[in-house]
Amino acid sequence: MEIDAAHSEIERVLDALDATVIADRSLLETILMGALARGHVLVEDVPGTGKTLIARNVARALGLSFSRVQFTPDLLPSDVTGTHVYDESTGEFSFSQGPVFANVVLADEINRAPPKTQAALLEAMEERQVTVDGETHNLPDPFVVIATQNPVEMAGTFELPEAQVDRFLVETEIGYPDEEGEIELLRRRAERDERSPRTERVLSTDRVRALQEVPESVRVDEDLLTYAVAIARATRQRSACSVGVSPRGTQRLFEAARARAVLSGRAFVTPEDVNGIASAVLAHRLVLTPDAAVEDVEKQSIVESVLDEVPVPTV
Repeated sequence: MEIDAAHSEIERVLDALDATVIADRSLLETILMGALARGHVLVEDVPGTGKTLIARNVARALGLSFSRVQFTPDLLPSDVTGTHVYDESTGEFSFSQGPVFANVVLADEINRAPPKTQAALLEAMEERQVTVDGETHNLPDPFVVIATQNPVEMAGTFELPEAQVDRFLVETEIGYPDEEGEIELLRRRAERDERSPRTERVLSTDRVRALQEVPESVRVDEDLLTYAVAIARATRQRSACSVGVSPRGTQRLFEAARARAVLSGRAFVTPEDVNGIASAVLAHRLVLTPDAAVEDVEKQSIVESVLDEVPVPTV
């Protein structure tokens, strides 16, 4: 698929979502960028801001299968991946797929499940497969996890380990709509009989696979490779960070920048592509020192300070 065709199809998806979901277009672009770059998305925000609605409608607009897993303290790994069930008619055990076997999986309030259940997603997110009782089962292609966290109610939650957080391509927030947006939300509700809106289906599974191939052809000049690496390495020198961006994070920044270029309809990456997504891709990968955590140092501010100091290449 050519860049122009890919850009046109993505714009159709964004327009369909705009007609259904009250959210900043930049947020929708970030989520689609994650899907385009074959990555996963972590959304952290308070209840009632539309996290589930957005995930469901993104899947519908892309023409992909969707499943939702409500993470709770008693959720077992087999409740996510599936388990073997005894079939009395054949006298044999057969594998019953869990909700992870969908193109788009919403892991709702992922930090409410214990670490063992959270870890059940690790193999799925990285390898696109799950292993149950020694048998490996491939997941659908494409496969995108959209996980949510509630930053307000922290009682009874289990903080995601750094190894799992690092599996998410981007972390973003939805936020409250402005006054006009909230009025438009009620206006749209008055015009329909159903409580939740439904986005029209724009693409198909095959078209999404074709779209995911497009960023591989995007050109990234040598000086931009150096720029991305310089940003990642600078985070490792920050006194507020006990752990900076890993080499995996550097690669994800590269992949996200190519996907953002496709969203902009370009066949090459610019410094603005790297700057525009650096915070969403890198901030959640940082591990603060105890002193910085006590002082409530924001990870986004660390990335922003790095972007201010690292020389921007001229393209």
